[in-house]
Parts: sequence; structure tokens; C-alpha cells
Amino acid sequence: MIKSLKLFYTTIGRKILMALTGLFLILFLVEHLYGNLLLYKMDGGVSFDEYSEFMAGNMLIRTIEFVLFGAIVFHAIDGLLITIANKKARPIGYEMNRQQGNSTWFSRNMGLTGAVIFFFLIIHLRHFFVEFRFGHLDETTAQYVARSFQIPWFSCFYVIAMVTVGMHINHGFQSSFSTIGLNNKKYRMALKYTGTFVAMLFMIGFASFPIIFYFDLFGVTSNILGQ
Repeated sequence: MIKSLKLFYTTIGRKILMALTGLFLILFLVEHLYGNLLLYKMDGGVSFDEYSEFMAGNMLIRTIEFVLFGAIVFHAIDGLLITIANKKARPIGYEMNRQQGNSTWFSRNMGLTGAVIFFFLIIHLRHFFVEFRFGHLDETTAQYVARSFQIPWFSCFYVIAMVTVGMHINHGFQSSFSTIGLNNKKYRMALKYTGTFVAMLFMIGFASFPIIFYFDLFGVTSNILGQ
């Protein structure tokens, strides 16, 4: 038992925990994307508002939110520590030559993309989560989302962040399975394509909201704001 606990103080142990928290966060994104897609239902935002009220009033969901927040913080800090440890442990010249020949820019800069995503999450949670849970909105949650994506800089930043999320997941998905020992030759290509599919799904799905709301495509914005 003690030896098992000591494992998580090592770089390998931290990588395993980071892989597990990363996969857990992917599951959350599936649910989060489903909820957000309710904004596209042409009912004036009623379905999304009901979904938001359910999420805010369910004690089980509220408990999971604390676990999720802890997983996000741990995943970010653990990734930063691993990135620092890797840079210290490897000769700079050799590492640059080896990495440039055998890996993509995103795989070499998971720490950087992770930092960008973490910065986005701070803004995202402050702008949406805090307002939904603790703010005093003078409009429905769906209307608040629609108006938020009418802000040019916010929508632009959101799209850039979602592209970064997609690239981060594309590499992280396969890397996570490899870290926990489930990425053998038999399933390697399947995991690679699955990771790419999941990454594209999240990237296109989440990036569609600022684009569609900002340009009022298909009348989605007008439907929610009653214009």
C-alpha cells in the first residue's frame, strides 16, 4: 500500500494521474457539449435554461462539480510540473533535435497549450459559471450566453481557445492510454483515429457557439433574444 502511494510522488505516477484526470475531463466535455447544444433548439432558450436550473439544483451534480474543479487544477499543475521536470532531465540540444524529427509542435508543447487552456478556463468560469451560480442575472441564462457571444474579442478568444483544446486533446487522448499501458500495437491506430475524432468533435462543437451566435446564423441569436 505504501509503495503504491509512493508511486504517485514519482514522475511516472504523476503522468498516470494526469492521464486519468485528462480522460475524466474528456467525459465531462461530452456532457458539457450536450448541454450547450440545447442552445440550438429553437424554443427561445427554454431547454437550455431548464438544463441549467437542473444542473444548479442537483446536489449530486454540485458534488461532482467540486471533484471536476479539483481534477482541472490537478491536471494543470501536474502538467506544469512534468513539463519542468522533463526539461531539466534532458539535454537541450539533443532533445530539440530528437523532438523536431519525431513529434509535432503540439506534442512538444503540451505544457504551453495546457497553460493557454487553463487561462481560458479561468475566464470561462468567471464569465459563465460564477454568474450562473452566484450572480444576479437580469435575463435568462440562454440570453446571457447569446449576448456574451456578441462581444467580438470574447468570441474570437473563445474560438482560438477551442482550437487549442482540440489540438491538446488530439495528442493527449492517445498519450493518456499509452501512459496507463493500454496503447499496444493492436489498438494504436484505432486510438489515434478515435482521439482525432474526439478532438475534432469538441473543437468544432464548442467553437461553433461563438461563431453562430456572433453572426446570428440560422437565426439562433434572434430566437433566444426575441429579436
